Amino acid sequence: MKLLRHLLLLLMLPALARATESTSVKKGAVQVTLVSDAATIEPGKAFTVALRMQHDPHWHSYWIAPGTGFPTALTWTMPEGFKTGAIQWPTPHTVKDASGKITGNGYENEVYLLVEITPPEKFAPDPNIKLQAAVEWLMCQEVCMPGDAKLKIIFPIAPSGTGTSDPRWVQPLNDTRAKLPQSNSGWEVTASHTATGATLRLTPKPGTMHQPAELQYFAADAFTDYAKPVIVTRENNSWVIQMEIDAAAPDKNPARLSGVLASANGWSADSGYNGLVIDVPFSPEVSPVEKSAPSTASPVVTKPVPPPAPGSLPATLLLAFVGGLILNLMPCVFPVLGIKILGFVNQSGHDRRKITLHGLVFASGVLLSFWILAGALLVLRAGGSQLGWGFQLQSPAFVFAMAVFLLVFALNLSGLFEIGLAATGVGGKLQMKDGFAGSFFTGALAVLVATPCSAPFLAPALGAALSLPAFQSLLVFTAIAIGLALPYLLLSIFPQALRVLPRPGAWMETFKQFMAFPLYATVGWLLWVLAGQTKDDDNALLLIAFGFVLVAMAAWAYGRFAQAWGKPGKQLFGRIFAALLLAGGLYTGWPKEAVVAPIDGSYQIIWEKWSPEAITAAQAAGKFVYVDFTARWCATCQTNKAAVFHSDEVLAKLNEKNVVLLRGDWTNRDPKITAELARWNRSAVPFNLIYAPGKSTPVILPELLTPGKVIDAFAQAAAK
Repeated sequence: MKLLRHLLLLLMLPALARATESTSVKKGAVQVTLVSDAATIEPGKAFTVALRMQHDPHWHSYWIAPGTGFPTALTWTMPEGFKTGAIQWPTPHTVKDASGKITGNGYENEVYLLVEITPPEKFAPDPNIKLQAAVEWLMCQEVCMPGDAKLKIIFPIAPSGTGTSDPRWVQPLNDTRAKLPQSNSGWEVTASHTATGATLRLTPKPGTMHQPAELQYFAADAFTDYAKPVIVTRENNSWVIQMEIDAAAPDKNPARLSGVLASANGWSADSGYNGLVIDVPFSPEVSPVEKSAPSTASPVVTKPVPPPAPGSLPATLLLAFVGGLILNLMPCVFPVLGIKILGFVNQSGHDRRKITLHGLVFASGVLLSFWILAGALLVLRAGGSQLGWGFQLQSPAFVFAMAVFLLVFALNLSGLFEIGLAATGVGGKLQMKDGFAGSFFTGALAVLVATPCSAPFLAPALGAALSLPAFQSLLVFTAIAIGLALPYLLLSIFPQALRVLPRPGAWMETFKQFMAFPLYATVGWLLWVLAGQTKDDDNALLLIAFGFVLVAMAAWAYGRFAQAWGKPGKQLFGRIFAALLLAGGLYTGWPKEAVVAPIDGSYQIIWEKWSPEAITAAQAAGKFVYVDFTARWCATCQTNKAAVFHSDEVLAKLNEKNVVLLRGDWTNRDPKITAELARWNRSAVPFNLIYAPGKSTPVILPELLTPGKVIDAFAQAAAK
């Protein structure tokens, strides 16, 4: 009977071989396949499945510590009892963009990512075992794009001691194993670091004769800067590798150095691997190289910026004037000044004196606004503030107010409502009779929206203005203002130039509506600025957007009801309704401080970034852990946060338990969060967990939360 079983297995080998390879999937420039050197699997015996990645020429994907981009990820779905190991990453190489700039660490051509899988001692009755993997990767050449695929591979079960191999994949996978980074006992490895650099020292042990070549270090801990070259020197019998610390390193004082050190000719005369695993503690002492190296750093001395040398002020004024001229072409300014050009067109052929006065009033609006801005800068500078051009845009309240105003301005141009034309500087009747306020206002508005634009020649002039004495600084700002206002002033003084512009007509209404769209774009840009200023509050940007909607609705109500001719009651209703909507929009969207809820001065809602290590550290400190997997696009998540984390009962419980709050933000694709959700057989958010101190199994909360459910979950976690 046993002989017959072996014979049947031999006869089935061709079919078994075909079974140990998934269907290939190609997305973009990368083709992926699951392969295995095991044709059958045995109970309790580990085997290897590899993700085979075939890159088109000049394309690459990324290593576990990519530098830029994100690493390839595998999320497994398999029968109960099967266990998967981590990806075994081959030694990467440096990847570069078309300009030769280093962009990260990764792989090109063909690469195998190995994963060891251990089956249980007993299988289900099904004779075939199906393993499935969701693969995500990032592929780059001159551009980058994500890729994903769902793969499955099927294995027949073989009795213990009768497993077979697939000859097609034995050699490729063995070659990959042989080249995986390894520890080498033939080297003594030490590491040290300063505030700016890390030093790795390798000294061969007695009997080690191999000479490594072309050393390249790949940081697995993101401590050193992947884009900066390493400096390799010889000191007596040792190799010393010096690296710069990454300015964005998450831990500026880690306990260990972790990564892979690659040698072009391997790490021993008879081995095929070229990656040496580095995982060593940092020595508290500075390395000998750093001790012996002469210091080239000069002491930092803080002193006032000297005034410009004689003769340099006229050049600065010229730069300021030219920069002001060029400001007219900047995307921040042109939408507003396009309205002024429309006013000139409308004035064409009318009283020359009136046109000239409008130009002078417009110029005075520009000048006065620049002087007010310059005065504010000088006063704040005298008080010791460190300021730059456009400093008012550092205030979320100012940015919001500007965005609301420009939104209303744009809606008016779109024809949603009409207001007194002096407010916009547009319209023939008001421009020609009593619309000077409109011209002045347009000049002031041009200055407000000009401040974020750094036109050519303007940056050095502004830099000088912010360091010059007060009077000279005011002269520089005046030169910028004259440059900004001059084209419009000349058009008003020499109205014959208006002949090159089209005559007033029906086209003006179309042009006016068209000019609303650059203003909408400016509002979008200001919203983007607010997004950076409110990033610590999950709901702040959403409330700002809702505020804009209410403001727009107020403009609609004003145009629809308040301007209903001959119906006083309807007009009054429209004005009140519009005012209420406007007040609601301003109240809803006005930027607020990030939500921090203290209780008796001892507890604050502070979310930390989720990671398995963060959970372990908090539990080791004897604390409860609340984990929230969420996303901005998840409406239920936002509802949960509003219901739970503004509840006095929940806040009191968090304070009582001294809970550590961890958040996994899935707004953008995150392979680690995807894998963690899959570990709990979940594929969506919200997903909330509570860990009690010293207990590895958490309490899983329902999708829709209430304060009572959260408080009960804490009691359940403590009782487990």
